[in-house]
Amino acid sequence: MNEISTLKITTDRLNMNVQVAGNPEATALVLIHGNGSSSVYFNGLMNAFSDRFYVIAPDLRGFGQTEDIVIDSTRGARDWSDDINALLSSMKIDRCHMLGWSLGAGVVMQFALDYSKRLLSMILEAPVSPYGFGGTKGVEGTLCYPDAAGCGGGTVNPEFVQRMVDQDRSADDPNSPKNVISSFYFKPPFQPNNIDELVDGLLQVKTGDDRYPGDMTASENWPNLAPGKFGPINALTPAYFNTSGITELDEKPPVLWVRGDSDLIVADGSMMDLGTLGQAGYVPGWPGDDVFPPQPMVSQTKTVLDTYHKQGGMVKEIVLDNCGHSPHIEKADEFISALSDFLD
Repeated sequence: MNEISTLKITTDRLNMNVQVAGNPEATALVLIHGNGSSSVYFNGLMNAFSDRFYVIAPDLRGFGQTEDIVIDSTRGARDWSDDINALLSSMKIDRCHMLGWSLGAGVVMQFALDYSKRLLSMILEAPVSPYGFGGTKGVEGTLCYPDAAGCGGGTVNPEFVQRMVDQDRSADDPNSPKNVISSFYFKPPFQPNNIDELVDGLLQVKTGDDRYPGDMTASENWPNLAPGKFGPINALTPAYFNTSGITELDEKPPVLWVRGDSDLIVADGSMMDLGTLGQAGYVPGWPGDDVFPPQPMVSQTKTVLDTYHKQGGMVKEIVLDNCGHSPHIEKADEFISALSDFLD
């Protein structure tokens, strides 16, 4: 295990906060964090792999301590993909293994579309669907509405956002960041030893009308809102995000897909998807399963990765029992073992 250091790296796009550990001459393993988090969520993985790899964990645009520059959601995940490419160039790293967790896995898939020759492998942990988060149906990712109504910045709980703005570190309300982490990032009753550090990482997310969660546009379709043009939540909507084209890559990096069997965030019945909530009666006016069913997020990913495999790519899927949205924290030993085997 090597000490984790923090670097401030200036690229030709923005100034990035980056945690590093290990020998810079070793093969690089880049860790891309998820939504509502930062690079500190990877400290355990960095410790585990720094003896073998040069482990790099940046804070994405809009998160952590990286320079606060607006995310252009109309580019999908391309702002992040281009940022990571610029970072690797600034650090003089030609090729790397790249792990993405949740939103970060969407960045990894976009990076594969944009810069596949730089990837030695893709590790997709609890990945967002290749068709984005919300607003689609069927394993082929068909839009529920042409304007992608029913997903985006306007669907995020405003009470949770306000508590982020207020830097609420309490556990006094179900909407507090600490309780959201405990209830959704992990399968209860699991509680990490560094929960306060993880709360701090979430509270570093940049908020505002054009930051987290992002703006919205009015829609004639249920529930009368559609994605806006700024912020991380809009960037992962099917209005702008679609990485299913990885199946057509000429050079297909090997893929490891790891997920928990009890994930409430990325699932075929996600508790953060309006299709699921509408079906359960929590959102009035739900138009029914024919129009807006729960998004089959895991099934969509499986369909794309099955095609990826059939068209020449190597894919290994691992499902961890009794595990929620954060396998690298909840089931650290099993996750590290699986990742080690894959990288070997």
